[in-house]
Amino acid sequence: MYKLAIVTPEARFYEDEVSSIIAPGSLGYLGILTDHAPLITELVPGKLTVKDSKGQEKIFATSGGFLEVLKNNVTILADSIESAEGIDFKRAEEALKRAKERLKSKDEKVDVPRAEFALTRALNRIKIYKQIVEGG
Repeated sequence: MYKLAIVTPEARFYEDEVSSIIAPGSLGYLGILTDHAPLITELVPGKLTVKDSKGQEKIFATSGGFLEVLKNNVTILADSIESAEGIDFKRAEEALKRAKERLKSKDEKVDVPRAEFALTRALNRIKIYKQIVEGG
């Protein structure tokens, strides 16, 4: 077991003793178990799986950030994060539609990297919602 703290710019989102996590690192998914070597890595939009002290899995959608492992303490500094059950599916679909429209637009004022990130984030939220909440 080790201590996991997930922090966003707004608040401390989650804190508990856990047995493992699987996180979306910039080079692929990585698993963290007790006594993991020290590590700092960037996180990308994806599914964060946390196995708590009772062996129950909790699934979160994260939009990126950083993960640090040091002496059986894991800290995730998340840009944003939400539980699978907390995802507003309709809002995610609307964000996807807006991002697609911006990317199709010929307007030179469109911030393409920002629109691409919004598209990635919306797709991630929709995928996790469908997998976990709808069972698909």
